[in-house]
Amino acid sequence: MSFTLNFFIFPHSHHLHPGRMVDLPGHSLSGVIASFLFILLTMKQSDDFRVIGPAYPILARVGEDALLTCQLFPKRTAMHMKVKWYRTEPDMPAIAHWDGVEMTEMQVEEYRDRIEWIDDSIADGNVTLKIHNIQPSDNGQYWCQFQEGNYHKETSLLLKVANMGSAPKIHMEGPREGEVQLVCTAKGWFPEPQVYWEDITGERLLTVSEHHIQDEEGLFYVEDTLVIRNVSVETVSCFIHNPVLTEGKGAVIALPEKFQTELAFLKVIGPSQPILVRVGEDIQLTCYLFPKANAQSMEVRWVQAHHYPAVYVYTNGDHVAGEQMVDYRGRTALVSDAIHEGRLTLQIRNARASDDGQYQCLFEKDGVYQKASLDLKVVAVGSSPRITMEMLTDGEIQLMCTSNGWFPQPQMQWRDIEGKAIPSISEILHSDSHGLFHVETSLLITNSSMANVTCSISNLPLGEEKKAAFILSESRMAFSWTILPVLGLLFAMVIGLIRRKNCEKVNMNLDPNIAHSKLILSEEHEGRTHDHSCSQTFHRDLTLCSTCWATRGSHLGGGTERWRSGMGQDGSLMSRTMS
Repeated sequence: MSFTLNFFIFPHSHHLHPGRMVDLPGHSLSGVIASFLFILLTMKQSDDFRVIGPAYPILARVGEDALLTCQLFPKRTAMHMKVKWYRTEPDMPAIAHWDGVEMTEMQVEEYRDRIEWIDDSIADGNVTLKIHNIQPSDNGQYWCQFQEGNYHKETSLLLKVANMGSAPKIHMEGPREGEVQLVCTAKGWFPEPQVYWEDITGERLLTVSEHHIQDEEGLFYVEDTLVIRNVSVETVSCFIHNPVLTEGKGAVIALPEKFQTELAFLKVIGPSQPILVRVGEDIQLTCYLFPKANAQSMEVRWVQAHHYPAVYVYTNGDHVAGEQMVDYRGRTALVSDAIHEGRLTLQIRNARASDDGQYQCLFEKDGVYQKASLDLKVVAVGSSPRITMEMLTDGEIQLMCTSNGWFPQPQMQWRDIEGKAIPSISEILHSDSHGLFHVETSLLITNSSMANVTCSISNLPLGEEKKAAFILSESRMAFSWTILPVLGLLFAMVIGLIRRKNCEKVNMNLDPNIAHSKLILSEEHEGRTHDHSCSQTFHRDLTLCSTCWATRGSHLGGGTERWRSGMGQDGSLMSRTMS
């Protein structure tokens, strides 16, 4: 909105008196001032508003619903406005409304069917976003934006998601060599919780290791390890604290009691040698109790570095699928024929390169466990090496040896005819989507070299090797460097034959009415007697053509002329008097 103030210059006959309002023609000064203030007050445009939200973070537990509210200030209707809620990018809203209509085509996929737009108070500029079934991924900052025309305002809201997980469980490894190892585990916490140990006096104990990971749902699993070397310690507690909810859970273990359990006197035995399996074969991981004991009522789990997630878990006669790692789902089976003797075998089908590594087999009962380590080596022998040759411009030869499908990383080596190692100029290794290695190694051979070279690639765990030989000699190198000139000569000969054909074509195109073995046509088709021979030259426009030269005498008149005729690049007949 724009306006104009008009100022008037009064005649000198008008005098101003102190303390008296000045009268303008048709107006009083007070009226002008009032009009001016009225104009300023009515200049409020559509962009004169703010967006406000809650002053404190909104707290919601996993699985509950959350309400996010924002409003215009001062109060005014937002029914005709465009309103959106978004996380990081305005163009990717959780939900958007325009003139009371939901714009579903703009909505982020993860919020579909989980959010609800509440606009009961939209006439007062108040809107609410309801998120159903809160998940850990919903945690964070949100933005509420109002837009009218080209003008928009927004505010941010902080949603804090929290969850109390399971109570901690303390596992004690059977005592060995005067020390006890305790492991405190719990799952289902959010955000990442705090874990600490205390003795019976409340004094904090230092942990040996901490392991916190997020599962597929975004919830945290915690695993903290404590080693007790003081035999006088009888009671130890593990506490887990949620920093957002300021709540926690704890567990206590009485060590003397655990020392009397069955597993405290047993051992778990595994293979004494590494288990060697080729890619694609089935894996057998066997472990057993010593002395023999019935393991049917025990929990048995095969794990890698940590208790959770596991490769396989057996409890009370059933497989616990919820604790299994994604990579092993659908690939495992338990052989429990000898479970009454404490012997169990885990089968893993179709071995992969990612299965390689160390495993642990744990038997647990009444909070006490015993374990054995198993070393699994997955191997794969790749394809036979392939050697290719490249001629370099400086007279050297580069050989490239390639192969793929190896695991673990193979050893590559070039050797001469006597078996001596030759250093390579480069080695490249990279793994494919299955974790198998593709290898490349290069060797540089000089002009003066004469050798038989071999490229070998070895799988060290298997002791298997694949080779490829390349016979390199001076004669072969000489052939390599003379082949190009020979090819050039052959090409020139072919071009010469083509040009001679063109020359013969010129003679064959003579006028048949005056043709003679010693006649050729001029540009005017005048018959001439001549002796002629063929050669190759350039036409006056510098294009190459086949030509015929002749010294001729006219059969229509006297005199002699020297003529040139031939075929141009376009196949046309050309002739010209030269002298």
